[in-house]
Amino acid sequence: MEEIKNPSGTSLLVPSVQELAKDNILTVPPRYIQSQHQDLVITEADHSILEIPVIDMNNLLSLEFGSSELAKLHLACKDWGFFQLVNHGVNSSLVEKVKLEIQDLFNLPMSEKKKFWQSSQHMEGFGQAFVVSEEQKLDWADLFFMTTLPKHLRMPQLFPQLPLHMRDTFELYSIELKKLAMIIVEYMGKALKIDEKEMSILFEDGVQSMRMNYYPPCPQPEKVIGLTPHSDGSGLTILLQLNEVEGLQVRKDGMWVPVKPLPNAFIVNIGDILEIITNGIYRSIEHRATVNSKKERISIATFYTSRHDGEVGPATSLINEETPARFKRIGLKEFLRNLFARKLDGKSNVDALRI
Repeated sequence: MEEIKNPSGTSLLVPSVQELAKDNILTVPPRYIQSQHQDLVITEADHSILEIPVIDMNNLLSLEFGSSELAKLHLACKDWGFFQLVNHGVNSSLVEKVKLEIQDLFNLPMSEKKKFWQSSQHMEGFGQAFVVSEEQKLDWADLFFMTTLPKHLRMPQLFPQLPLHMRDTFELYSIELKKLAMIIVEYMGKALKIDEKEMSILFEDGVQSMRMNYYPPCPQPEKVIGLTPHSDGSGLTILLQLNEVEGLQVRKDGMWVPVKPLPNAFIVNIGDILEIITNGIYRSIEHRATVNSKKERISIATFYTSRHDGEVGPATSLINEETPARFKRIGLKEFLRNLFARKLDGKSNVDALRI
């Protein structure tokens, strides 16, 4: 298999939605109209009962509450595939700096943004992802996407060219989130009784990438979608929401459950790679982002995949005669190539690997 220097694939170039929204348009251009997504959002009455679980990192790491919090984590990953993580230990002033830098990044003038725009050769930079045809409907959002770790996979025209203060902040955040991801993955391994070395070997030298999302206000929010329903192709996703605007929704029992972000929390979810590694015990769940007519919503998702030169397949310690492998094994590069070769469509990428 040929070497892929850049693991993130390509996406067709499209106009900036942020710029479009600045023109105070009254109607949405046809290419963004996707009314089919206006379905089955749970009612306010149900919302008080149905909320994604909350995991407390302090409890998880403590002797006193560790085992009960580990059981909670296990259930959250099995039943929801999503949880909010509080007391996560990432410095709050660093988190606040990250929020400011991302706001500044999207506020750059278009002349500056052009230096960081996607090209036809790669998907990293400003633009949209998973656009594979000129006829395809588009999401009501802009993104800035870049590979952050390992450092040799960084694109020379992106991370290294950012203003110095941004670069320093993202560098620190990247390191802190890698530490956090490794702790989360380690505890998931404990909950599943997977061989400890197996989990750390899979993720220790994994690929980390960041996707910053900007969802501008929309004059007809019911006609568009901020982010098409999909499951993440990563192993683990750690999302930081920058403002208090709701928009993330998780599919649960055929309904869309809105997520109310807690202050000082990360929203963590299982990606397709972890569903495969856990042989389907933990599930990557479809989610989407909606938009509103009044206010922008901004978030940053940090993704983890396993080692770039490694394979994706069920953990050997989970496979026996009673529980055979439910997924085929595949090289990570091929897995990512398949992921970025198609438009977002539910769980189609992981479904293709089911045995």
